[in-house]
Amino acid sequence: MPGITRRSLLSSGVALSAATFASRSAFARAAALLAADVEKAHAGALAAVAPREKYLFDFDWKFTFGNGNDPSKDLGFGIGQGDFSKTGDFEFAKVKYDDASWSEVNLPHDWAVALPFVWDNEQASHGFKPLGRRYPETSVGWYRRVFEVPETDKGRRLAVEFDGAFRSVLVWVNGCFIGRNDNGYAPFGFDITDFIELGKPNCITLRVDAAFGDGWFYEGAGLYRHVWLTKTDALHLGKWESFVRSEVKGSDAALTLETVVENEGSASEQARVTWTIKDADGKTVATAEAPAQAVAADGKTTFRTTANLAGAKLWSTEEPNLYTAVATVETDGKARDAEQFTFGVRTAKFTADKGFFLNGKPLKIQGTCNHQDHAGVGAALPDRLQYYRVAVLQGMGCNAVRTSHNMPTPEWVEACDRMGMMMMCETRQMSSSPEGMAQLEVMVKRYRNSPAVIIWSIGNEEGRLQNGPMAEEGLKIGTAMVRRCHELDPTRVVSAAVNGDNEQGVSLALDVIGFNYHQEFPEKYHREHPERAIYGSETSSAISTRGEYSTDPKRNTVNCYDGVVPWGATPEGWWTLYGGQEFLAGGFAWTGFDYRGEPTPYGWPSVNSQFGIVDMCGFPKDYFYYYKAWWRREPAVHVFPHWNWHGREGEEIAVWVYSNADEVELLVNGKSVGRKKVPSLQHVEWKVKYEPGAIEARGLKGGKVVATDRRETTGDAVAIRITADRTEIDADGEDVAMITVEALDKQGRPVPTADNHIGFKVSGEGKLIGVGNGDPNCQQSDKEPKRSLFNGLAQVILQSTKRPGEIRIEAVKEGWDGAELTPAKLTITTKRVEPRPAVARVRGT
Repeated sequence: MPGITRRSLLSSGVALSAATFASRSAFARAAALLAADVEKAHAGALAAVAPREKYLFDFDWKFTFGNGNDPSKDLGFGIGQGDFSKTGDFEFAKVKYDDASWSEVNLPHDWAVALPFVWDNEQASHGFKPLGRRYPETSVGWYRRVFEVPETDKGRRLAVEFDGAFRSVLVWVNGCFIGRNDNGYAPFGFDITDFIELGKPNCITLRVDAAFGDGWFYEGAGLYRHVWLTKTDALHLGKWESFVRSEVKGSDAALTLETVVENEGSASEQARVTWTIKDADGKTVATAEAPAQAVAADGKTTFRTTANLAGAKLWSTEEPNLYTAVATVETDGKARDAEQFTFGVRTAKFTADKGFFLNGKPLKIQGTCNHQDHAGVGAALPDRLQYYRVAVLQGMGCNAVRTSHNMPTPEWVEACDRMGMMMMCETRQMSSSPEGMAQLEVMVKRYRNSPAVIIWSIGNEEGRLQNGPMAEEGLKIGTAMVRRCHELDPTRVVSAAVNGDNEQGVSLALDVIGFNYHQEFPEKYHREHPERAIYGSETSSAISTRGEYSTDPKRNTVNCYDGVVPWGATPEGWWTLYGGQEFLAGGFAWTGFDYRGEPTPYGWPSVNSQFGIVDMCGFPKDYFYYYKAWWRREPAVHVFPHWNWHGREGEEIAVWVYSNADEVELLVNGKSVGRKKVPSLQHVEWKVKYEPGAIEARGLKGGKVVATDRRETTGDAVAIRITADRTEIDADGEDVAMITVEALDKQGRPVPTADNHIGFKVSGEGKLIGVGNGDPNCQQSDKEPKRSLFNGLAQVILQSTKRPGEIRIEAVKEGWDGAELTPAKLTITTKRVEPRPAVARVRGT
């Protein structure tokens, strides 16, 4: 509907148990792959190459709340107006400052997820968390870390680098103010060389103010991404200046290799750059050298060369082949600096009449939009969880994600690179201001080596710049941003997510046209602009509550049959258009995962959205199986709802089936109630009078049964079951195991309506870092070791220590509701691995 968006409705109040969901088998198949991928990511693409050193700066921080209004509760900061008058005056930022009362935390850290919910409609879109200028006590956080740098690092350049923080950050080292950052998603860093005392304890201190937001959704608070300490020579490669561009030529690939060498020394240097290209097995498959050039003192020089990659293995969604490039800068035969990164060889082309092509083959974009938070941990996701989320989406056939609406964390991009998930990479600010352009440039430079990225997006739903009073300015802004993307990366198209007709403003500058909703526009636009390629930049906005089959405003639930917002479409409503028309490249459904904030279609006590195809834990809703049927190739049948309708005997129940079979037969307690042909990209349904027992759907092709699905009436819950996505994880202080919690009846069947309260006892070499259950109305703590089941399911996230051994978890029933549940126990083995190089803790701190 014109003029209606998700944001405009935020203030209005308008599965069957997923315990057997299909992606469980996907997780089992993916477990070994994920282990290998994360090990490669940690040991390869993210690792430093000698003589450069890069240390993870995540462990052993101290944290305390400050105050946005009262300096006396903010370490005295701002008590007068002379805070920045002298260098080195900040006592709270020195080693000897007493922080014994501060909490110990590891990064990534999101303090907002642990805050209580507040019934404040001004905070609805951000998940009802007490952040903002009206909540000064919980909107400012302080971090401190004492560390040492050995005297052997004399003459090297030292930098502290942040992958992102939310939101306004002030940084001090040894009492000296270093710098600031004022956005929540772009990486930033500072050279701290001159402020470090070699061979002695040093202190870095940060004040993080989350009072202001960048978006209209939950964004977290604090150091929610990784921090690094990097050591380089004064002559070194520029940050994100190295790239490989490939051009497929027959079975080979022509590589263009480019980097920038910076000289922070006092004298000019004659340098050369060598390149080594390695395949997935570490074998050298190509080499190149850029001729020596002079790099002036305090100057920088660009080095270019080419190489041929024989028998290039292409990156695709089915075979995500990656190569590693190693760039080394040398003087007089000595390596002065080096870095390595992964890249892929592939072609990606949007056409106006045939849609999208990957490596010359037509491929529909079967995409989802996703925010970056997850149950239990908020915005502070461990690296492994990024791979888990990709696997969930791939379980239903999703092959592309959109990073709504901000520059993503590097680990999300790396997971997509390694697992074969395409990406629409989006910047937060649609602006050609210095700040907007700086954020855009960092994003493109940071991720232009990623084969997963097929589209750069310069923004989302900027109505004023699109068809409002600033459409003329919008064209200028869009033109500047598109031009800069092309300068930095001429290999990819540039687009934006537009909620409108795309006839003016920003749209006129774009390479490909993206429509948000408005399904009346794409075909009309295609007729009038047959030369423009089109895709759905944001589609669907179907809504549902996992395991609920009636829409009940009193309970804030939405049925899993056909819930949808006024401006949106059901899965089959949008995919029959974008999947059925050849000229359309496909699109991105809103959203893959539920997310905090935007509690659509209801307000309080709902605290997160219901747009997800899976809930906040990654447990599938029934819509998941529509996509699985039509986005994957194997035969699929999914029947719903559950068959536990005590007290409704004799009433008609709507039974739906998602299937890609030719026809489906439905049986109730073993008796057929008929066969129905499955319309292309749609579903079949019956009305069935309820009687306890079982319903079964059989999918047939050519008259033969190719897939079946069954729902049985279960008994009451009598036992707890806990299972893990992996029963062995790395003892590196970072790895996680995802635990699914269920209630079983006496026959061992999951009870799809169970809502028991479960407590968790964790011991051994690990800790509980988060819990969830996928209930959009649940306001229980994400951090306490207990959670109620929601329609039969809950989730626990366990993280390893750095010591090998075992993590033991026991799940027990809490409270008394007239039923007893047999407890469950599970052991996770943590294996010895070489952890990533990390900044060591200083004794006594």
